[in-house]
Order: sequence, then C-alpha cells, then structure tokens
Amino acid sequence: MINKIKLLVIEDEEFDIKRIKRTIEAFEEKIKIVDVVNNGEEAIRLVSEKKGLYDVVIMDFQISGRIRGEVLIKKLKSISPTIQIIVVTKMTIHISDFGFAKSLLDAGALWYCTKYPADIEDYIYQPTDFILNIFNAYEKKQLELKNIKTKKKFIQKINDILEEKEIIGSSEYIKNIKKQIEIYSQNNSTVLITGESGTGKELVAFNIHYRSGRKFEKFLSINCASLPETLLESELFGYEKGSFTGATESKKGIFESANNGTVFLDEIGELSLPAQAKLLRVLEYNEIDKIGKREKIKINVRVICATNKNLEEEVKKGKFRKDLFYRINVLFIKLKPLRERKEDIPELFDFFLKKYANEFGIESPTISDSVYKLLLEYDWPGNIRQLQNVVQRLLLNYRGNVIKEDNLLVALGDNRLTYDNIFTFDNQDREIKPLKYVEKEFRKKYFLFVRKNTKSDAEAARLLGLAPPNYYRMCKELGIK
Repeated sequence: MINKIKLLVIEDEEFDIKRIKRTIEAFEEKIKIVDVVNNGEEAIRLVSEKKGLYDVVIMDFQISGRIRGEVLIKKLKSISPTIQIIVVTKMTIHISDFGFAKSLLDAGALWYCTKYPADIEDYIYQPTDFILNIFNAYEKKQLELKNIKTKKKFIQKINDILEEKEIIGSSEYIKNIKKQIEIYSQNNSTVLITGESGTGKELVAFNIHYRSGRKFEKFLSINCASLPETLLESELFGYEKGSFTGATESKKGIFESANNGTVFLDEIGELSLPAQAKLLRVLEYNEIDKIGKREKIKINVRVICATNKNLEEEVKKGKFRKDLFYRINVLFIKLKPLRERKEDIPELFDFFLKKYANEFGIESPTISDSVYKLLLEYDWPGNIRQLQNVVQRLLLNYRGNVIKEDNLLVALGDNRLTYDNIFTFDNQDREIKPLKYVEKEFRKKYFLFVRKNTKSDAEAARLLGLAPPNYYRMCKELGIK
C-alpha cells in the first residue's frame, strides 16, 4: 500500500476537468485531486505556499494566462524540484512532433499525452497509460526524495571529515595555502605537494579531494616507500586470478579501486624507475596494465603526489624521470616547516590540546605562559606531527595539572636541560626570590636532569645517594611523576 497520490490539476476547460476526474475515479483510494486551478499564476502560488504537498501536476499545455507551456513547467520545477509533471495537450492529435516532445522533457515534464480525439468524451485519451504514469510519477518522486536525503547525509559526512581534517593556522602563509586548495579543488589536474615529513602533505591532499567534484567518490592513498618493489606494481595496478603462483583470486589495484575518485601517492620520490614508467603511462593515457589481463583498463582518477625530496635534484641524478616530473608537477604546493611559520604554533598547540583531551576523556591541564614561550623558541624538527605527539604526551603525563616549561622540556626530550644551565638564572627575571623557593626549583631541575640521563629510577636514586623510598618521596614533593 502507498500513501494517496496528491494531484494538482491545471486546466481551464470544465469538460476536460471532468474527463480527468472520471479517468481516476476507479483509483480514488490511491489517487486524490487536492486542488484545481485554471491558470499558471495560481498554480505557481499554490505550489509555493504548499511546498511539498503535491506529488504530481496534471497540466494543460495551452493554459490560459501569461505563464504556460515549457515556461510554466520550468517554474514549477524550480519551486519544487521533486514535483512530477504530466502534460495533457491537443497539439499532438494529428502529428508526431519529436522536437515538441523533447522540449517538454527538457523543460522537466515526466510524460505527455494527447488530450482527446473527437470520439472520446468520458475519459482521457490513453487512460491506461495515463494512470500508469501517475503511479510512475509518484515512485519517481519518492526516489528523488530518497536521493536528496542520501546526498544530504553524504554532504554532512564530508563536512565532518573536513572539520576533522581542518588546516589550522591564521598566518598569511596558511591563508594562501587555503586559497590554493580552493582553486586546485575546482579542476582535475595532477598536484605535487612538497615539504618536510610531518608538515601535513596528506592533510592538504584530503582537503583538495573533499572540496572537489569527486568528493562523493573514494580517496585512496599509498605510501610508495612502504612497499617492496615486488608488491608495488600489484598494489598499484592489481592482477588477474592465475596470473602468477599464489594469485588464487583477482585483485583490484588502487587505481582501479579509486576510479572516478582520487589517488594520493605519498613519497613518490621513492618509486623505482620501472614503476615510474608505468605510472607515467597511467597519467598520459588514463589506462592501466593489470597483471595477467591482455586488455588495458580505462580509468578516470585524479592523482595527487607528495614528496619530501627535491625531485629536480633527483632528476639531475637520474633517479627520477624528467617526463614524469613534468607530468605530476602541473599544480604545485610547497609546505613550509613549522619553524618557518611559528606564528601558527600557539593556535596549533591549543587545537591539539582540546582535541586530544576530548578524545582521551580527560581534563585539559592549565598551561603556563613560559610554555608558550618555549614552544616558539623550539625548532620542531618533526614539524606538526611532533607537536601532536608532544601534546598527547603532556596530556597523559600531566592531566589536570599545571604544565610548566620543565614539563614541556621532558615531553620534548630536549637537550637544553644540561648540567651547565641548571645553575643559570633567567636574565629577564630580576625578581629576588626566597632561598627556599630557589632551592626547590634547583632540586627539581637537577632531578629531571638525572632522570633524563639514567635508564631507571633505581639508577637515578643510587647516583643521587638516596634510598629509593626517599627518592620517590622527594619526586612526589617536587611534582615529578
């Protein structure tokens, strides 16, 4: 059983209204005429005011009023895109005009029928087809509504992905990167992303894909350095069952699996020369040679590449094909290391602190001002990836506490806490502090120094000349975990 199909009839001849009503009388339990109007203007008003109410419009092509025909069809579809329109017209009584039919369908009509020949009085001409197409129209509307709902879910999912993969930073450099991403996402050219490890190359590739017209398709990535040469070809291009010993079933490669989507080739500078030659063919001809298959397979894939190497230098050394380099270097993004955009570090630090505190389900600690100062002084050789790891380490080790500079130094494994600078004082801090406070700070720094340079707490206690219980008690008093 289905809900009653709700009709809007647009007809200016009473005789024809009666014939439509008589035709659907036998199906009154399933079809209901909700409203009847005699001009296009009134129809537009009702569809606008009662948006979503009508399932199907039955309309005369040559209706009275200023708005009629294809213009009326387009207007109704623009107001309610899922509404289905069946045209009844006397213009096709004596002719088979395919141009006229095409213009109706192009305007948005689902079906049309001849109004009536002279000998039909009680029913619409082609009554069976008329009824069937009302039911077909209703089913089409339900499918379109379902597709719209599904698309909304996909869009929400993509928005969630983009929120999770947000590029953090307010510097002019980051603003320019975001502009590049927006521009590059609007076409299908190959993109080359360069930068040190940990600068966010895959994050940029994610943003390009999920902002592009391919966002509803797959985004698949592969690290070219992580696979041995013997496996790389099968992972990229796949193989057919029985093509070699052990191939008990066919397998799709990453290019075939990502058809119509995006492939991200990380560390492309690690590809061997034979693999580079095969990749070049994929990019030039949009086809792959699958192992064990004679025919080539056509694909439609956008390729985004990334590397931390200088490919121009690799070309000069003969380690990377010049033709492949020019083929992948159509659009170019160079990511700066974190030490060259330090103005973004506090924002990144706060973002990761909030993110991982939520993920771990723990209270976020208080951060002292000296921590932010040290964050800006540090060079971050591991870039954003290192910053993420440090934040997680701080959260797990100092949850709910105040994080100070010493805590950050421990989390960094930084070498600046040496025996010599334990005895130095901050020249910027001219305040004379009580000896008791200074002694405590010295003991804490010295304990941290000893712990850093020993393999266990037992060894640290022994070198300090303390019994283990006293050592642990002092650590606790100093706030060292």
